[in-house]
Amino acid sequence: MAKLDLKNKKFIISAAAEGIGFAIADKIVSNGGIVFLTDIDQEKINKIKSKKKYKNKIFATKLNCSNHENVKSYFDSINSIKKIDGLINNVGIAGPTKYLKDISIKDWKETIDKNLNSQFYFSKYAIPLLKKNKRGSIINISSTAGLFGFPQRSPYTASKWAIIGLTKTLAMELGKDNIRVNSICPGSVSGERMNRVVSAKAKLLKSSSQKIKKDFESMVSLNSFVDKEDIASIAVFLLSDKSKNISGQIISVDGNTERMN
Repeated sequence: MAKLDLKNKKFIISAAAEGIGFAIADKIVSNGGIVFLTDIDQEKINKIKSKKKYKNKIFATKLNCSNHENVKSYFDSINSIKKIDGLINNVGIAGPTKYLKDISIKDWKETIDKNLNSQFYFSKYAIPLLKKNKRGSIINISSTAGLFGFPQRSPYTASKWAIIGLTKTLAMELGKDNIRVNSICPGSVSGERMNRVVSAKAKLLKSSSQKIKKDFESMVSLNSFVDKEDIASIAVFLLSDKSKNISGQIISVDGNTERMN
């Protein structure tokens, strides 16, 4: 993809010290932007801070994104930036792989808190900074699970469906302020997190990880997993002026999911 002009534009990304979030952060920097990212893992934050290429380009802070008071304090601490150009709500956990009757209240609440409530908290405090800019873009990371049912993954699926409803509603509320709101729905993304999902499902169904992985691949027309860079490329496009008339859209990056069971 040709470079997009994000020079000196400022973006906040939640849970972005690795995976999709960091891929987006890196691509923003490559296109001239500045990133304020948060993550709960101090070791990964330190690793980012140690790299010269990110000096004065990525400002990383340890944060529990599902804790409202922590998120509020974070936005108070960055108040000096005055305004931002974009927000990427990226927090997400896989949650339990179990039948609903076997899911604990604790696991249900944790999945909803991290996947959904964190997006509410970040959006609530980022919107005033976007309004001061008189334009901007919000990207909510959902999942193809937010478009289909997903057996044995009910809390995850419920949270991802809710994100799509939140996206559509915010696009309506914020259009008059020239703030665009879209959601990206990744399919199965290559990496450690997907490996854990495959292993958990194999254990539940008393099958092999290799067989479960093959089954996941067969769920999409292109018969393959996607890469985090695929999602990052779409995200950077949605943050740029090239997408100035795109809002309220739910964009799948998944190889065309045909089924999820």
